[in-house]
Amino acid sequence: MTLLSADDITIRDGATRLLAPVSLEVSPGEPLVILGETGSGKSLLAQAMMGTLPEGLRVGGTVTIGAQHLRAEDRAAFKGLWGRQIAVLPQEPWLSLDPLMRAGPQVAEAHRLVRDLPAQAAREQAMSDLAALGLEHAFRHYPHELSGGMAQRVAIAAARAGGAPIVIADEPTKGLDAARRDDVAALLLVALAESGGLVVITHDLALARQIGGRLIVLRAGKVVETGATAQVLADPQAAYTRALIAADPETWPRRTAQQPAGAPVVEARDLTLSRGGQRLVRGVSLSLHAGQILGVTGPSGCGKSSLGDALLGLLPPQAGEVRRASDLAPTALQKLWQDPVAAFPRTRSLGQTLGDVAHLHKAPKGRIDALLARLRLAPELLRRRPAAVSGGELQRLALLRAMLARPRFLFADEPTSRLDPITQAEIIGFLAELADEDGMAIALVSHDPVLIDRTADQICRLDRSVSETGTPQQVDLRHATA
Repeated sequence: MTLLSADDITIRDGATRLLAPVSLEVSPGEPLVILGETGSGKSLLAQAMMGTLPEGLRVGGTVTIGAQHLRAEDRAAFKGLWGRQIAVLPQEPWLSLDPLMRAGPQVAEAHRLVRDLPAQAAREQAMSDLAALGLEHAFRHYPHELSGGMAQRVAIAAARAGGAPIVIADEPTKGLDAARRDDVAALLLVALAESGGLVVITHDLALARQIGGRLIVLRAGKVVETGATAQVLADPQAAYTRALIAADPETWPRRTAQQPAGAPVVEARDLTLSRGGQRLVRGVSLSLHAGQILGVTGPSGCGKSSLGDALLGLLPPQAGEVRRASDLAPTALQKLWQDPVAAFPRTRSLGQTLGDVAHLHKAPKGRIDALLARLRLAPELLRRRPAAVSGGELQRLALLRAMLARPRFLFADEPTSRLDPITQAEIIGFLAELADEDGMAIALVSHDPVLIDRTADQICRLDRSVSETGTPQQVDLRHATA
């Protein structure tokens, strides 16, 4: 029995082919993992199977969902199946959550409208769903009051509420620490046992190993390898698959620490921060100089993003103080947002937005083109709107935009959470170059303690019970994501 099949799915943007003919099947009890680099076509394939491709892209092929045989181009035919026969856990929670509704009612609404539960039963089930994901306190919070990882878990609860027999999870663990990643993997496997069909789209090798089942490796819109997940990851045959596995941060050399010189660009003294009435950071002190990289790590929701907002002057401290170099212009402090989709205007092309930023900051002619090449981004992406590019591409475009302002301090909030290991290594290398060659001070947030250990000159580890700052040798990262 086959729950989901896709036959000869192709996607084009004008004359450009984004996805070569791809076929797949999903059987009960055997998950399918689709692994590949950022921009390889993983999310486009998922959107084609859901009938949710952005307007302007042409799709061909057929999709069979249960007993329903659908032409991929007939997008309207898919709508009646959403939530009931097939559900998606989206890559970007900000695109799936209603910003005007609190988290709990959004999950309850899915139970009420899709599963026809009475209002009180739907509310109780929503509370249970959120509690199972460690979000008991988030029931009455709006999406903007949640961290990226928390918003992702709310989106997971809402998507699963309808009880669809087929679940497509698009990068379900981006931005989550290792413990939460394991929780989500376990939740997805429970959904498989209950519902039958599971497709996981990811660049996370650890998640792929946990999910198991069968594996498809995509690169530049083409299948380069397929087989049992455990077998492919243990003995990859394609050169690209081998390179993907070899790019894991465990293989990186540790960065040569830069010694502080001159006055700090930004420093914090005995800092305490709260958000939404909840205390997140207590008694943190740090000092960041030009050319240094500060690694910030800790479990989801511990206050990493809030620390960055305080350093940038966007969040007033509850106690303590933040000092910034007196000669810093306001635009010399820049932030890479954890969810770049929320930071770009949705109705304008990316080229228009970047052109405006370049004009505002008097960037040299050709600066955008040079950065596009350095970040391995195709120039044609500038013609699209944010919703028509992958999360990883948008993350790199956000970095490009920040560089147009020539910042002296950059707070990079999970800048590689949507990137495959190869692209992640390239972007972290680019940030290291900005520190070493341009003297930029960088605070780098990551849920990956190994990445932080290899990259940072000093580390700030945040936890709900303890916070510590020091060199990689001084700070114990073994429990950074416990």
